[in-house]
Parts: sequence; structure tokens; C-alpha cells
Amino acid sequence: MTESYQMFPSIVAEVEQLTPLVKRFTFKRIDGESYPEFTAGSHMFVKMNDKLSNAYSLVSNAKDLSSYQICVQQEVNGKGGSTFMHEHCVKGFQLEISSPKNLFELSHTGQKHLLIAGGIGITPFMTQMEELAQRNADYELKYACRGPEYEALLNNLDKNIHADRIQTYVSSEGVFLDLDQLISQQPLGTHIYVCGPKPMIDATVEACDKYRHRDEYVHWEQFSSNVSESGNAFTVILAKSNHRIEVQHDQTILQAIESLNIDVECLCREGVCGTCETVILEGEAEHLDKYLDDDEKISQKTMMICVSRAKNKEITLDL
Repeated sequence: MTESYQMFPSIVAEVEQLTPLVKRFTFKRIDGESYPEFTAGSHMFVKMNDKLSNAYSLVSNAKDLSSYQICVQQEVNGKGGSTFMHEHCVKGFQLEISSPKNLFELSHTGQKHLLIAGGIGITPFMTQMEELAQRNADYELKYACRGPEYEALLNNLDKNIHADRIQTYVSSEGVFLDLDQLISQQPLGTHIYVCGPKPMIDATVEACDKYRHRDEYVHWEQFSSNVSESGNAFTVILAKSNHRIEVQHDQTILQAIESLNIDVECLCREGVCGTCETVILEGEAEHLDKYLDDDEKISQKTMMICVSRAKNKEITLDL
């Protein structure tokens, strides 16, 4: 079962425009205390108001907990969180920051670490590269982006340490990353990490499978849900509140429950945070989250109702 997140009332201490679409935000706790420790690749949640809460990778120095930093790209077709951050979260704005969570940890084994990033997907690698350098590990970063302005996201990295390990691919300049060729050149046993747009993640995973890299050596992260807009409708029975709810093909269980004014805690709505984990009493779930591990999904004991669905026509939950 998921652990509860601790929330910290915070203030926006600084806002920097890194690219036309990306801003870096620095937060400090209102009580003046330090934030919790975090490990490389960790994310946290920014709760902007009662309706908006998004997950973002931490890019700040893990040794300086007086503040947290994140980079946010404005997504015009997103759910509104990034636009709110860009338009309303000016210096002095107050919001809540969650304790950190890491679902994208670096492996402590393996002879080599290959990091593949696309656009704003560079963010979790900022802290990971620092850790890999401290380990004296063998690592490389392959960074694909639309335009040269995105290279500003690399400015936090110490060029004296990482310069020889970074290669960028700027599509507007006609330079593209060939994932199939890249993966084909990696020795088996290389840990391969990818974060970026879904097509990049899918292509990387497909290439890793093609060249026989074992699943445990392939790691990926994306803060967006896998909710299908063409899924089947089904019925949810809420055992505690004695409700039967019809969940439409383009609706999540969480949305259907909230339509009855039943409150369920959920920070992310993307299957990442785990706060909406709910016990399954009868039936099976089609798991679409990124929080439960494979064994937990197979056990069919709980599900994330913000993204996951019923496998069949009916499921009973402990709500």
C-alpha cells in the first residue's frame, strides 16, 4: 500500500525563463525549515490549488535542502497545471510541495549507464548525472531536443565534469538521434534510462527488446497517463457507500466517483503518486499505472483508480 505524502506550505522564491516554453522555479518552505532529503531521479508534487496538482522531477542540488527546484514546460494541450505554473506562479506565490518520491532510481549495478532524454525529459537526469559522476561510473547522456534553446537546460551541469559525456541532437538543425543504432551499439548489461515523449520511450523500449537487453536493465519515466479514450464501459460497485456507478469508455473511475461528490485523495491523476490506491474486493483491474510493480499488479489486490480500469464488465472496490 502507498505511504502518505507529507505536504509543505511553500513560497515561490525565484522564477527563471530558461527557454520560450520552460521556466525554472525555486521553492522555499514558509516555516523556514529544510525540505526532506531526496535521491537522484526523484520527483515531487506541486499542489497549486484544490484542482491542480502535477508531478515534477527535482533538479536542485541534493545537498542543499533549503530549497527545491523544478523545470516546467508549458503544455498548451495539457490538463492546465503547467499553464497555471507559467501564468500565476510568480515570485511570492504560495502553494504546497509534497515530500519526494523516486520511481526512477539509478541502478547500483552494471558497468555502464546510458541516459536518453527528449526535451523537458532531461530533468530527472540532472541529479542522476551528478550522482554517477560522484560514483566515477561509466555514463553517457544522449539529449534530443527541438531547438538549440533547449540546451540551456544543461547549464546547471558542470561542463568540466560532464562535457565529454553529453551529446545533443537538435532536430531544427537537422541532427536526429537514431535510437535503433544507439541501442544496437550498447553492450549487454548496460543500464538504459529514457525520459521524454511517449514515442521516444516506446522506440527505446522496442530497440532494447530487439537487441535483447533484459527488462531489468531498461528504465523509463513519463508523467502522463495511459488512459485510453476508446476503452470499454464497465460498472464499479462501491461496497462501503453502496453505490453502483457506470464508468463510460472515455471516463476514469476517479472521475465517475467524483461525479457523486465522493472525495478520494489523488495528487497526480496520472497513476504516479499512489495516493488513490484502492483495495479490490471482487473482479480484476487492467493496470495502467506506473506505481505498482509487476508482482503487485498480478496479485490484483489494489488498483489506482485515476487511470486503471476493470478488465471485465464489473469490479467491486472497498470505497
